[in-house]
Amino acid sequence: MQNALTPAEVLELVIRGDYHDPFSVLGMHRERGKLVVRALLPGAVSAAVVDGKTGNILVPMQRLGDTALLFAEIPGRKELFRYRLKIDWGTHEQELEDAYRFPPVLGDIDVWLLSEGTHHRPYEKLGAHPAVMDGVSGVSFAVWAPNAQRVSVVGDFNGWDGRRHMMRFRHECGVWEMFVPHVMPGDLYKYEIRDIDGNVRLKADPYAFRSQLRPDTASIVHWLPPVAPSDEVRKAANALDAPVSIYEVHLGSWRTPEDGRRWLSYRELAEQLVPYVKSLAFTHIELMPINEHPLDDSWGYQSTGIYAPTARFGTPEDFRDFVETAHAYGIGVILDWVPAHFPADAHGLARFDGTALYEHEDPREGIHQDWGSVIYNYGRTEVQNYLVGNALYWIERYGVDGLRVDAVASMLYRDYSRAPGQWIPNKYGGRENLEAIAFLRKLNETVGIDRPEAVTMAEESTSFPAVSRPVGDGGLGFHYKWNLGWMHDTLSYMHEDPLFRKYHHDKMRFGLMYAYSENFILPLSHDEVVHCKGSLIGKMPGDEWQRFANLRAYFGFMWGFPGKKLLFMGGEFAQYREWNANGSLDWNLLQYPLHAGVQRVIRDLNTVYRDFPPLYRLDFDPAGFEWIIHNDVDESVFSFLRWDEERRFVVVISNFTPVPRYGYRIGVPQPGWYREIINTDAVIYGGSGIHNHELLAQPVPANGMPWSLEVTAPPLATCMLIRKES
Repeated sequence: MQNALTPAEVLELVIRGDYHDPFSVLGMHRERGKLVVRALLPGAVSAAVVDGKTGNILVPMQRLGDTALLFAEIPGRKELFRYRLKIDWGTHEQELEDAYRFPPVLGDIDVWLLSEGTHHRPYEKLGAHPAVMDGVSGVSFAVWAPNAQRVSVVGDFNGWDGRRHMMRFRHECGVWEMFVPHVMPGDLYKYEIRDIDGNVRLKADPYAFRSQLRPDTASIVHWLPPVAPSDEVRKAANALDAPVSIYEVHLGSWRTPEDGRRWLSYRELAEQLVPYVKSLAFTHIELMPINEHPLDDSWGYQSTGIYAPTARFGTPEDFRDFVETAHAYGIGVILDWVPAHFPADAHGLARFDGTALYEHEDPREGIHQDWGSVIYNYGRTEVQNYLVGNALYWIERYGVDGLRVDAVASMLYRDYSRAPGQWIPNKYGGRENLEAIAFLRKLNETVGIDRPEAVTMAEESTSFPAVSRPVGDGGLGFHYKWNLGWMHDTLSYMHEDPLFRKYHHDKMRFGLMYAYSENFILPLSHDEVVHCKGSLIGKMPGDEWQRFANLRAYFGFMWGFPGKKLLFMGGEFAQYREWNANGSLDWNLLQYPLHAGVQRVIRDLNTVYRDFPPLYRLDFDPAGFEWIIHNDVDESVFSFLRWDEERRFVVVISNFTPVPRYGYRIGVPQPGWYREIINTDAVIYGGSGIHNHELLAQPVPANGMPWSLEVTAPPLATCMLIRKES
């Protein structure tokens, strides 16, 4: 064992870079009544100890044999003092502070919280932080690797030599740490880890705030972004009773530069994308993951650097500028966030110190069957802190408005996408992943307490109960849940020829059976336009005119239906092609009237949605919805009311056949004149122009209501009516 080694054996291990406690040997020490300075300087020709106060050379250093270890006894001194090392590298001389003269980086409270697993902002201490210690500028490094035999920080500043800056181990919390003088923001670095088995691994920093662009994998020293202030305006815009209409974007393929570059920058996107989203009256942008990731084709969902905005589009400051620009336009920013898994790339988290540190040892728990990725071990408090801290990091340090949590279903169930015998039951013998459930509750409680202006959204595809209910009521604590069932049912209905839709009528109304079980977002996301699923317009039946009319009518139905809205880029102008992440959207299609008409209808639907509170105020309250007609199977017509808390209402009518319905009677709750606020059959959208002019309610009961209107239901169209105020 190393603690029983002789002094000579210890020095030999230090020289080889194999010693677990280099600070006990290197630097300045009192030994037998004398001060001794030792430094391991591979490649140095000679060195001397310099008085840190006067700058005078005190004594030249001697070399231990033919090794890289140099040492000196300091004459006439008994007390420890500040010193530097003057080093002759053969080609040049350099005067440096000795990293081994500085005290520990972590304070007692940090060590306690990290060891206890209650440090909600571990990124404030772990990772690389530019700092000043004892009047010297440098960088504090700290990394969790409790089972490593030795950890060094390596980079351009030490020739990537793991012997130069071997770190101090804090047994209490499993963290290796060190202050390295003279390192600056912009310097490249990694951790060289001699793992539990003695193998040397070169790892990127799990907490790196900036990383190199693939194929390079080094971390980059960068300042921790300042805290973004809380914003009551943004809090109100994210609320359950607010209009929320989300434009989902993959930044790399929204639009490509005209000068041949692969991507627009964050700042160019702020100048182009944000005003575009504003012009279409969306309330939020949702970005597919912008964390650093090694494979373009993963779209960011397999990240090796969850604290670093990807370098594909610029610097962390550039990304923060994008968020601030969006906010200046009144647009919220939501990030897709992936705590379900991570890739097994050698430079990443996998077997970080030679053990399953962030993941599970058993592949029945630790390998994601669908993606070949690695699953986080949610039962470890350090892993929970890593992830919860990351959620707070994006909200607090970049000011993002929310996180859409990816693949929640795969987290909730131990048997997700696994055959019998390929999964391990929980302690009660069940299939639920109790540790993941506890993690998600902790995540949502922490965000709710520390940054209540932000929201979390679950992409959850099963019937797991109470996903968007408070933790105190037994729920998972998300604010919103994606309604994937509604999306699948309604798209399946729209795919049918109108002649046969009467046989699938329930698909459009079934969503009301469970609409108030969760706080739902209605998503038409990227998942529906990739992997041979075609485009939205490609799912519509009929000739060209009918396909576009179907899509416009569907959008109108969606914007009238209870729930917040989400549309993936390209859908707003009916892109024909399936989405391709390696190219731009087909913006040239906007020269054609039918495509431009879809874009206009999205703009106007968003505007109407925001302008009329009944369409959003009671999205999650049954009092906000009332069927007028849901059983007209033969004519495929649906009509309903949307109410707000002040009993104002909007009438929604959808006709999903190409046959206009003239003199179609629908009940209404109040007398008076009614007018259209939108009609997806309008000529400006590419429709046939069949409108309802002002309509006077008649005292003829219909559909259980005392008054009624004789409306025209345009072909393959949705229209909305309001009662005119007298």
